[in-house]
Amino acid sequence: MTELAIDGLPRVVVIGGGFGGLMVAKKLRRLKANVTVIDRTNYHLFQPLLYQVATASLAPSDIAGVIRHILRNNSNTIVELAEAREVDVAAQIVTCSDPSGRRSDFDIPFDYLVVASGTRHSYFGHPEWESLAPGLKGIEDALEMRRRFLLAFEEAERAATPEERDEWLTFVIIGAGPTGCELAGVMQEIAHGMRRDFRRVNTHDTSVILLEAGPRILPAFPESLAMRAKQDLTNLRVDVRTGSAVTKIEPGNVYVGDDVIRTRTIFWAAGNIASPISKSLGVPLTKTGQVIVERDLSIPGHPNIFVIGDLAHALQSDGHPLPGVAQVAMQQGRVTARNIVASIERRPRTAFNYFNKGDLAVIGRGKAIVNLFGGKIQLAGRVAWMIWLGIHITYLIGFRNRLSVLLQWAYAYFTYQRGARLITKTPRSDITR
Repeated sequence: MTELAIDGLPRVVVIGGGFGGLMVAKKLRRLKANVTVIDRTNYHLFQPLLYQVATASLAPSDIAGVIRHILRNNSNTIVELAEAREVDVAAQIVTCSDPSGRRSDFDIPFDYLVVASGTRHSYFGHPEWESLAPGLKGIEDALEMRRRFLLAFEEAERAATPEERDEWLTFVIIGAGPTGCELAGVMQEIAHGMRRDFRRVNTHDTSVILLEAGPRILPAFPESLAMRAKQDLTNLRVDVRTGSAVTKIEPGNVYVGDDVIRTRTIFWAAGNIASPISKSLGVPLTKTGQVIVERDLSIPGHPNIFVIGDLAHALQSDGHPLPGVAQVAMQQGRVTARNIVASIERRPRTAFNYFNKGDLAVIGRGKAIVNLFGGKIQLAGRVAWMIWLGIHITYLIGFRNRLSVLLQWAYAYFTYQRGARLITKTPRSDITR
C-alpha cells in the first residue's frame, strides 16, 4: 500500500466512496490525520439517477465522478482501489483484495474506521433469480438492464409469431418503491418515443407490468401521493398490481401465486441485503445484515468504529428505521466526521438526529411526487417534477455532469428521444430465450 502516513497522526479509514463515505472524507479535509478511502471502483456513483442509465436516458459518465479527482484537494487523503473484505476489530486492520487480481490480499491499519459499503439487492432466499431478473445497484447492473431492455425490441422486431412478439414486448418489474416506479414510467415513455424506429413491430403495444407484494406502491410516501403516482403510472399504460407477491421466476415466466405472466424481460427492484463485511464486525445485525448502531453511529463496544448509510440500522425519533436514501447517508457522514474530530480532541460526541428534508419520486414526463419537511409540503404533477429536476441537478457532483445531464434532459423533453440507446455486450449472462 502507498504510504502517506506521518508518524504519530491518527489513521482514519473509510470503506466506501458513496454519499456517506465521501462526505466523511470531505469533512476531514483539514484534520491532522492520515485518511484512507477504500472503494472497489474508482468512481462515486450518483445512484438516484442510475435508473436513467438503465433506460438509455443518460450515459454512465453523466452520473459518476472519479473519487481521486473529487478528493484532489484533500492533502491528508489517499484513495485505495481495493475491495474491503473483512475487518479485524481486535487488531484494528481492514483486509483488502485487489479487484484486478494483480496483487495478493493486504491489510490497512486504522485507529478510526467508517464502514459505508452499502447494500446489494436481495432475492429473499432465491439467488437463482438474479440471472433472470437483474437488480440495479451499480453501473454494470444498469448497463445489463439497458442491454436487455433495448434488445427486447430488436427480438420483437424479428419474432416469428404474435405470441413471441408479445412476450418480448412485455416487461415485468418486481418491486414498486421509487426505483420500480421510475423504471416503469420511463420505459413506457421510451417505447412511445421509438414508435417510428421499427417496421414490423408497434412499440406502442409495449406492456409494462409493475408488481408489488404490499398493499400499495411507494410505502414511504403518504397514501395520497402514492395514489397519485399510481394514477400517473396507469395513465402511462403501466399495469400496476399490488398485493402481488412473486412466488417463482423461471425462463420466460413470472409466477404470482397460480397466475403466470409470460415475458422475456424481468427486472428486480425489491429488497436489499447488507454488504457481507458487516458480519466481520462481530456485533448484532438485523435479518438483512444491517449493523445495529449506537446513537452516535458507532458500533456497540467499539467507539472508534462507525457504520453509516444503507449498512446502518438506525432509528428515527418515531422509532422507525431510517430510509436508505442519499440524504441520510450524507447527514450521517457529517456527524461521523464531527465525532471523529471530537474523539481525537477529547470532546463530547454528538448523537445523530435525522432531519428529513423530503422524499421525491419521478413517474414520467412532467409527473412526480414530493413530500417535503415531514409532510408539511406535498406536491404532485409538473411543479413536483420541476423540484425533482432542480434537486437532482444540484446534488450531482461536478459542473460537467450537471451541464451534460441538463442538456440530455432538455433534448429528451423536446424530442422524445434518448441519446444513449446503445446495446453493448457485457460478461453477464445473456437474456432469457
